[in-house]
Amino acid sequence: MRAVEWRPWGKGAGGRSPWARGRVLASLAVLTAGLMAFHSVVPNAVGRLGSLLETFLPWLGLAVPLLLVLALLRRSALALVALLLPVAVWGNLFGGLVPADEDSGASDITAVQHNVSDENSDPAGTARDLIEAAPDVIALEELTPSALPAYESALASDYPHHAVEGTVGLWSKYPLSDVRPVDIKPEGIPEGWNRGLRTTARTPQGDIAVYVAHLPSVRIRWNGLSSGWRDESAGLLGDAIAAEKLAKVILLGDLNSTVDDRGLDPVTGEMDSAGRNFAFSWPAAFPVARIDHVMTRSMAVTGIRTLPATGSDHLPVAAGIRFEP
Repeated sequence: MRAVEWRPWGKGAGGRSPWARGRVLASLAVLTAGLMAFHSVVPNAVGRLGSLLETFLPWLGLAVPLLLVLALLRRSALALVALLLPVAVWGNLFGGLVPADEDSGASDITAVQHNVSDENSDPAGTARDLIEAAPDVIALEELTPSALPAYESALASDYPHHAVEGTVGLWSKYPLSDVRPVDIKPEGIPEGWNRGLRTTARTPQGDIAVYVAHLPSVRIRWNGLSSGWRDESAGLLGDAIAAEKLAKVILLGDLNSTVDDRGLDPVTGEMDSAGRNFAFSWPAAFPVARIDHVMTRSMAVTGIRTLPATGSDHLPVAAGIRFEP
């Protein structure tokens, strides 16, 4: 068998130095860094490519090890140096989130958010799993008429107060009042679609407005991201929160995108979303994005984490919430 000949990083057969080789790889490294750093300038006009990029923004970091291997094979010093740029940008954006922060401070309230799936075959078991996290409030989406009694029965003893509007609901240890639906239905969706509610939770620290929302799904198609209804619904939800008279607000919901996606700007502009903490919640089998959120106004999210899988295609997320002084 012929031995592999090791060639030092000098000039190659073509007489090119390591600083002249790998220009394409170096360009790809710079492009990767640029997409991460300036994702907001990627236009949404065609296929909502900007939103598609922002939804999976952390995963652009996977380009770095691939380019590293290619740069080593090419023996390109130029490409290796260029790779420092995407490494620095990724580290600045996401480096502080590895591993995901489970609790960055003491909390006054623990909240759980879970899209339980309308195909969940064990709603009672899912409810018991959520109780184990000992939250003070639990928000559920994709409640079906057939599964709702199972959730009500399983949660009743620990959470005597609950409110349901359409397919979303809130279970609480605190008394609830002023329950009403929140109209986040985009034009074109048939009547009877109700995925938003607002209620007031009476806590020992004062009244809090609690919103539960499930924005329309998005689809990835050959020509980009289909998110028109989701974006319109986010605008309606943002308007409702902006008009909220209570200072303290908690939003729990499946918003069908990440906090980096500009489509959620009407909501994230009103709320504190605990940054880009990974805690990927979807899909449950191999989570690649956190589309389930706990957000606050005039309060602080102290940490967010995923809980063990249930019978849903989403993972539950739990967050600590602290009252601001």
